[in-house]
Amino acid sequence: MHSLQSIPALLASSFWMPQGVSTVSPEIDWLFYFIFYICVFFFFLILGLLVVFSWKYRYRPGYTQASAPKHSTALELTWTFIPTVIVILIFYYGFKQYLDLAVAPPNPYEVIVDARTWSYAFEYPNGYIDTTLHVPSNTAVQMILTSEDVIHGFYIPQFRVKKDIVPGRYNKLWFQCDTPGDYDLFCTQYCGQGHSTMRANVVVQTPADFQAWLKKATDAANNGPPAFLGERLYRTKGCSQCHSIDGTRIIGPTWKNLWGYNVDFENGVPSLTADETFIRSCILTPSARIVRSYQNVMPSFQGSVNDKDINNIIAFMKTLSDKYHPEPTTKPATAPSAATATSSPATMPATQ
Repeated sequence: MHSLQSIPALLASSFWMPQGVSTVSPEIDWLFYFIFYICVFFFFLILGLLVVFSWKYRYRPGYTQASAPKHSTALELTWTFIPTVIVILIFYYGFKQYLDLAVAPPNPYEVIVDARTWSYAFEYPNGYIDTTLHVPSNTAVQMILTSEDVIHGFYIPQFRVKKDIVPGRYNKLWFQCDTPGDYDLFCTQYCGQGHSTMRANVVVQTPADFQAWLKKATDAANNGPPAFLGERLYRTKGCSQCHSIDGTRIIGPTWKNLWGYNVDFENGVPSLTADETFIRSCILTPSARIVRSYQNVMPSFQGSVNDKDINNIIAFMKTLSDKYHPEPTTKPATAPSAATATSSPATMPATQ
């Protein structure tokens, strides 16, 4: 790291920016404050000269106007040379930092970021997917950014890293954080109605704690019951951004008491009971039927979920409905009493 880029500790966290904790944050902070104090200097210089000249050359009775000033080559060179040097310095350090951010170190730990309206999903090399980004400390981590719909943003303020997530292409971003802790991740591109809720947590752990977490989370995801796996899909596939599970109305219909109840649709489409077939069609072809008083904004998950995933989601939705009774409710049959047997004939099964 360049010696000029060491900044005082009191500037690491200030009114302007949160504390920088990545390996690139000192360089970026140094350039920020370099530009900032240049602007402050010239602001007060120009303001001071404006006040002095306004007072010195103000109009007053009896004042005789002097001849216009002549050309000064020295002055022209001064206010041309100094700004040129400043701009060259800013360009040099800015371009150097751009290259540092654009080129990841050899063999970084890779995480795939799947962005959609309005959530992130993070896929690890072993195939595990989570909505919280866990990364090891003291390790270069590279994000491979993809979008399923529109342009999103990937921005971690404490790391001083940001990159747009563009549909139809892969963007890459890397960082290294040596300070374990919890940090914020935001979307910086307006991506629709739920843009302000598109955020996630970044958890930096020691390498040993990260590996232990990844193994535990992967084992739980692979071995849980269907309803548990369905709830996990509800969060990792972005369903939670549009569908509540407590009855709250948001962008899409709530999943609370959806299964087993009648659903009304727009455009005179006959109502249906929300059963397995209905839920499957809503996931794969959501625009075929639009629930009354809601907009046609749900994307199709055709190709991003399989039959097992759909079954798990249905299992989770059933647990949210008071019409779902997984345990048998019928009483065991008992032998009829003698009086009953003589007073009424037993019902015979129908012949086939």
